[in-house]
Amino acid sequence: MNLTGVCMALAAVAATGVFAAETAAEKITTGSPKLVAEAGAREGPSWDPASGILYFVSGNFVNRLTAEGRVEHFRTNAPGANGTLVDPQGRVLVCEAGGRRVTRTEKDGTLTVLAETFEGKKFNSPNDLALDSKGRIYFTDPRYGRTDTMELRDGAGKLVEGVYRIDAPGKITRILAGQIGAAIERPNGILVSPDDRYLYIADNCNNRADGARKLYRFDLKKDGTVDAASRRLIFDWKTARGPDGFKMDRKGRLYVAAGLNKASAFETVDEFKGGVYILSPEGKLLEFVALPAKDETTNCAFGGKDLRTLFVTSGDQLWSVRVKTPGRISARR
Repeated sequence: MNLTGVCMALAAVAATGVFAAETAAEKITTGSPKLVAEAGAREGPSWDPASGILYFVSGNFVNRLTAEGRVEHFRTNAPGANGTLVDPQGRVLVCEAGGRRVTRTEKDGTLTVLAETFEGKKFNSPNDLALDSKGRIYFTDPRYGRTDTMELRDGAGKLVEGVYRIDAPGKITRILAGQIGAAIERPNGILVSPDDRYLYIADNCNNRADGARKLYRFDLKKDGTVDAASRRLIFDWKTARGPDGFKMDRKGRLYVAAGLNKASAFETVDEFKGGVYILSPEGKLLEFVALPAKDETTNCAFGGKDLRTLFVTSGDQLWSVRVKTPGRISARR
């Protein structure tokens, strides 16, 4: 094709709007999502590379997908289990929303309570967690549903849905106090960048039409605190169901579970449906992976021997989709 032909072809593509979208060659995934398990995967996937096991949760159970493809119980006593994390030592950390605590299952099977109270008050409902390179644990503590049992308040007596750092079992620091009008309203998913430079937080308030549905990035200081003034908006789901759990690949792209397929009282489905939103480090939407779940898409995690399988929890089902770039996992900082 001569230069004139090339220009005409480009003009035709631009006119159809295809030029502005990701082309097939630029896609980040390499196939369609595949159903791995019909049930038992409500939230919290995390990968253990040493054993080849994927952990995830549903109800009060921490489940696992074995290397042979079986789904079995790992823990049956984790009330309201939500986010999980496998640390570099192969221990399994769990946010127990119903138990209002963060726990760690040691290699010998014993249970260590990492966080249960702050300044003598019970946590709200620990939701998700992340590690930095020093082994410090960061977790979010929102409250979805009834608020009459919340105990944590600020100096003015206002309820707090915060972000906390665990330096050792029972040694806890609040680094952000979530409230309406604050830097964070209702923190959900959380992630530390591999260089410890940034802390990403999903702000997802779904019980008000004007609630936050945004993904933010904060500067993370060396002492494990954040500067609220450094907040930068990465992506806004507007009136839809906002961001939940998310992960990062080795190119710094973010894979965010968000949206739902049936509108709720305060969440729309016109623009953003349930699935995984793949964002550039700057927040550009690169690709959307739709999930045919009956309700919301909640979380994701990289796994497989090459870390190029993205496992997704959606509608209590476990799905997988292959990607071109390996992902980052907490077990390998």
